[in-house]
Amino acid sequence: MTVAFKQQSADRLQESLALVQRLIERQRQLEDLVSRQEASEPPTDPQAPYYNLEALRLKLEQLHPADVAHILEALPLEDRLLVWDQVDGARDGAILLEVSDAVRESLIEVMEHGELVNAAEQLDADELAELAPDMPRQVVYEVMGGLGEEERAQLQSALSYDEDKVGALMDFDLVKIRADVSCEVVLRYLRRFDELPAHTDKIFVIDDLGLLKGVLSIRKLLVSDPDALVAEVMATELVSFSPDEDAADAALAFERYDLITAPVVDEAGKLIGRLTVDEMVDVIREESDSEVLNLAGLKEEEDLFAPVIDSVKNRWAWLAINLCTAFVASRVIGVFEHSISQLVALAALMPIVAGIGGNSGNQTITMIVRALAMGQMQLSQAWRLWRKELRVSMINGVLWGGVIGSVAWLLYGSFSLGLVMLGAMLLNLMLAATMGVLIPCLMQRSGRDPALGSSVLITACTDSGGFFIFLGLATLFLL
Repeated sequence: MTVAFKQQSADRLQESLALVQRLIERQRQLEDLVSRQEASEPPTDPQAPYYNLEALRLKLEQLHPADVAHILEALPLEDRLLVWDQVDGARDGAILLEVSDAVRESLIEVMEHGELVNAAEQLDADELAELAPDMPRQVVYEVMGGLGEEERAQLQSALSYDEDKVGALMDFDLVKIRADVSCEVVLRYLRRFDELPAHTDKIFVIDDLGLLKGVLSIRKLLVSDPDALVAEVMATELVSFSPDEDAADAALAFERYDLITAPVVDEAGKLIGRLTVDEMVDVIREESDSEVLNLAGLKEEEDLFAPVIDSVKNRWAWLAINLCTAFVASRVIGVFEHSISQLVALAALMPIVAGIGGNSGNQTITMIVRALAMGQMQLSQAWRLWRKELRVSMINGVLWGGVIGSVAWLLYGSFSLGLVMLGAMLLNLMLAATMGVLIPCLMQRSGRDPALGSSVLITACTDSGGFFIFLGLATLFLL
């Protein structure tokens, strides 16, 4: 996909969102006008309020479920529910799969039992497994009762795994063949399908016991001798996954090996499902979103238009921690209150030291968190990386400390103050580098997400440390 095409797609989506918003606004205006009309003055066109809704319904039918999901996420709750009411019920399940967890919850809350059952019945077993945790149990049980024995077993299998495991994401719709048949037989077999399962780039080769023996790519099949046996042309070196593996690790493997599909096998090597690239892209996106949220100290993804109380609950914990760390920083300043009163320039310069340290620390911590998440760094490498980051911070400290020290010298006419700025900047950047490596590594060692609140913690360290270093040096050498 070229950059130009992606931009065009984004522009079309924004145009669709703008059109939906205009239709909603006109609908609200008409409803308000009708409600204010006196009974003695009936509206000239009683159907007028429904024209906009019909236009909205037609527009939604033209959009892909993912685009409808984007529009729902971009609307306040009242407008979102109005749009949701105009969505064709046959598409409810597909759209619910696309929206974020927070928005999905708001939609499911207003759906009737029958609507939920109808939406769930539209989905395959693997899709239903993804949606089931957010559905009322009674709905899930009712839908399971209507499934065939094989589909019910597949759904129960998927639901038995945690949502962050491969088993919860595997697809059961795949093509299997035996190794002792010819390529011509395989081609005739494929022609019996109305259409192949989505993302079919390879066929899975199994034996009579269902054990995975290899894979035959569609490209290889098309150019092979029709009389050749599958065993002769199939690939036996392949990437496969266990249902108990972390989905994030599988997503990294998909990215590393440019996979479109991959088999999922049990402990005995029996083929039980497959992973597809669309699911792995979702995992990568969710992991990225989670990392960004955790760096900011947010507990979970938040609906942009969520009720105030929900947003408060999501944000309060790390704000409380931040309040405590800010109080510590204020007490550090309080300890040097006498020094600041004697040399007022310290009050103007100390935020610079803390701010640059915080920025440098966030750069280091972001790099370390990403390396841990991507599996590029092991905890045993922390010492080596710390030494590297320490050298980087020393060079930056001398460079930018020299710049700000020179500025302080020119502004306040004190060469000693400039040297103190240089020293404080150097030491605080070294502290930032140390904490930038130490914090995520300690979080990882303790079994927690290394990104969780890291930004808050590094800022607290560089603020308090920066104030202490700068004011301490100033007290020792200037007063």
